[in-house]
Amino acid sequence: MIWDQLTSPELNKLDRNIPVVFPVSATEQHGPHLPLATDRMIGEHFCNELNKVITGKVLILPIMSVGCSEHHLDFAGSLSIQHQTFLNQSEDILNSVVHHGFKNIIVFNNHGGNLAIGQVLLEKFGGEHQEIKIVLATWWKLIADSLFDLNETGPGGVGHAGEFETSLMLRINPDLVNIDIIEDKANIPTYDWAEMDMLRGSKASIYRSMKAMTSNGAYGDPNICSANKGRQITELVTNSLKEIVLDLYNPK
Repeated sequence: MIWDQLTSPELNKLDRNIPVVFPVSATEQHGPHLPLATDRMIGEHFCNELNKVITGKVLILPIMSVGCSEHHLDFAGSLSIQHQTFLNQSEDILNSVVHHGFKNIIVFNNHGGNLAIGQVLLEKFGGEHQEIKIVLATWWKLIADSLFDLNETGPGGVGHAGEFETSLMLRINPDLVNIDIIEDKANIPTYDWAEMDMLRGSKASIYRSMKAMTSNGAYGDPNICSANKGRQITELVTNSLKEIVLDLYNPK
């Protein structure tokens, strides 16, 4: 069920144990070949697929479509909010959800820049509302083991607007993928101990703006992409989210 497509009386009749999914994303550049809305569209896509497979057992909130993207601001069109703004807005929305009596919340993240403040939200909100359950889930972390099997571009190939995000957009809306102008990997190397991507963590973290990481805004290799790979990723993420939702709704 989609939160804002229900009437107030319809929503008021719902079982308050139904898990509520709060998708958070970003509006930012995704290289020369993907739209600014990529993270939002991917997040909404996963949520819509989840709603199809377990209609009546999950409630999807409106997506928060601007996130923490200051590291992308060197590229035109990117929007960003401060970490404190993200925290305040998320808490205000989730406080409303709790006010209406819902007891299970899943913060579903679709943007790397939201990871750190998302963890703060989890710990802060969870500590203040110990009568509820709150979960933080990021789509690529949910299925990391399976993504290794799908990855054909190797280390550094799936960072931002690379193999996976491009494949998902080919599945979601191929008309918005400028396939003819996809460029080769433009990653700018850093220290060996700081190299990482969506699947491979670094030994230590170092701050770099996206402009310092890639010359064209895409960190990774989008050349080996396909709608079929996007379909496979969609099924994996949907099934993983479904498991979380049903575990919260029907605790063992």
